[in-house]
Parts: sequence; structure tokens; C-alpha cells
Amino acid sequence: MRSMPTPGFATAEGTADYRARFAAALPPTHFRDFRGVSLSSIGLGTYLGEPDPETDRLYREAVIRAVGLGCNVVDSAINYRFQRSERAVGEALRALFADGGVRREELVVATKGGYVSFDGGYPANPNAYFTETFVRSGVARPEDLVAGCHCMTPAYLKHQLRRSLENLGLTSVDIYYLHNPEQQLDEVRRAEFTRRMRAAMAVLEEEAAAGRLRVYGTATWNGYRVPPGAGGHLSLQELTGLAREVAGEGHHFRVIQLPLNLAMPEALTHATQALDGEPVPALTAAARLGTYVMASASLLQSRLTRGMPPFLGEILAGLETDAQRALQFVRSAPGLGTALVGMKQEAHVLENLATARVPPAPLEQFERLFTKRG
Repeated sequence: MRSMPTPGFATAEGTADYRARFAAALPPTHFRDFRGVSLSSIGLGTYLGEPDPETDRLYREAVIRAVGLGCNVVDSAINYRFQRSERAVGEALRALFADGGVRREELVVATKGGYVSFDGGYPANPNAYFTETFVRSGVARPEDLVAGCHCMTPAYLKHQLRRSLENLGLTSVDIYYLHNPEQQLDEVRRAEFTRRMRAAMAVLEEEAAAGRLRVYGTATWNGYRVPPGAGGHLSLQELTGLAREVAGEGHHFRVIQLPLNLAMPEALTHATQALDGEPVPALTAAARLGTYVMASASLLQSRLTRGMPPFLGEILAGLETDAQRALQFVRSAPGLGTALVGMKQEAHVLENLATARVPPAPLEQFERLFTKRG
């Protein structure tokens, strides 16, 4: 028998209480304000790992440990580990709330929808699974799929959000992302993509009005990093304008997620966005448009945890490991809200959250990373 879902969502008061509990241990700059809600500058991601009970356990314990160390942002997606990551997060949340030390109002929970989500593992016959789960129930049609794996029709998104809420054991998620919507541009023209985005935004506005999500956005890999004219390019200004067309100034399209790390600095350094005709980097565009930015792949799936050049340690002082310095680079980037890091080993949780004890690098120090060295 399933337990009743936990009601509520992150609030200004709840996250302020969470923040206050760490006032003696963490600098105030560890937390970022977003529409009155306090979010930790380091968030826990749940992408990688085998779809097995041991990885479920590791993620469950990692979430509990991270929340206890000052991380109140947890990120997942329905397709991560065949829905098992969401379910592990849900188990961790139930344990935290049952213990009484943390309230739902203190945590920011994000998830994503758009990819075909298998259930618990890879099915023996994926086509039969899709037909049985989605086609026969009227949730999606075969022609709704792009690249054989991506769908963002209104009916599909409504179905996936409800399944995600069930997996997480919640009545509402704080952030819901359209997962890599640029995937659609592999097969459809821009005009059709815009039509599909408008329809997706309309249904997510309905879900916001119904209380099943607080804000929504796009979680992308290439969309905001590639220049205008590239096949998968996304314009943040155009998407914000589309949301405004759908729902007016009170629209809920308020967050984006994109890669940012030492090896992929484009969101900070490349003018891939046009803002009123001015070429600017994605972080600049987001700041001007009032959009909160989450960084994915902050450690590039652990590839930036060793072998960093010595000058990185000289500039980003006060940290002990390359992983911490790489994470400090991301959370110090001007305009960046929260740096997401995949964490399931306790040692990694402890190492990464120790970074929170050091204030983000001030701008003048951060800019030294881009000074040409002889």
C-alpha cells in the first residue's frame, strides 16, 4: 500500500528556516535567492548509476546526508535509472519528513519530463512497452515520438508529471523541466517546434495553476550553448516571450538548466544568446530576463576531479581537492544560481558539501581564471 503523498512546496519562510540552521556553519553566500525562496548553491543530482537496489540505497542515503549538510536542492528526472532515481529521492524525502528534522517547505525538489520513461529497468521489447504503456492508454501516439525517444505533447507531459509526483511521494514539485526540448529540432522545423513548445507551456501553466508544480523551465544540454543558426539552438528571450504569450506576465517559465564546468564554459564565455539584438552569454541573458540558472555536469561526471592545473588552486584558495576547486568555479560564476553535482557516495557528499564552507570566489578573483598566463 502506497503512503499518502506529502503536501506542500518550498516556501520563503521554510527555506529561510533551513538557511538559518546553517548560519553558524556556512557563509550566507552559500544560499541564493529566487523569488523569495532560498536555494543552496550546491544541489544534488541523481543521473548516473546502475538500476539496482544498491544504487537506490546509496542515493537515498546521499540525499539524507546532503540535506543535513546544507544542500536543500535535489534534482532528478523520470528517465534517470528507469524511474528508480525519483523513487530513491522519494524514499529519502519520506524518511526526512518522518524524522521531523526537515519540513517539505524547506526543500526545493526538481524533476524533468520529455524522454520515454521505462519502469525499473530496460524492457525486453521497448516498442511493446511503449505501445502498452502509452499508446493503448491514449497518452501518446507513435508519431508523437522524435528520435524514437522524445515526446512533449500535452497529454504525455501531464502523464509524466503525475508519475513523477507518485515516484517522489509529493503533491507538488518546485521545478519541472522540459527535458532537452532541442531534441525535437532533430526532426521538426522551427515553426512546428514553436507550436509544440507553446502547447507544452500551456499545459505546464495549467499544472502550475492546479498546484502540481511551482515553476517550470528547460533542462538542456546543447540548446543554450550553441550559437544562433545551429540546428539545436534555443533562444531564451524567444522562449520567455512565448511563455508571456501563453500566460501573461505571471507566467511560470522561470528556470533553466544547462551544463557549466571548467571544460564547458560556454554559458559564461560564449555569446550564444541574442537579447534585444545584443549578443550575450546565456548567464547574462538569464540574469536580465529574471531566470534562475542551474548548472548540470558541474564536475563533468567526475572527469574534473583530478589533474587540474596548479594555478586553479592558487586562485580558488581555501579548498583541498580538485573536485572542490572545479565545483567552486561553477558556483562562483556570475549569474549562476545552483551548481548540481551527482552524488551517491557518502565520501563525495562530504567532499562536495565541504566546498559550501568557503564563500564563492569574488568577481575580481574569479576573473583571474581568464587572464592569459605566460
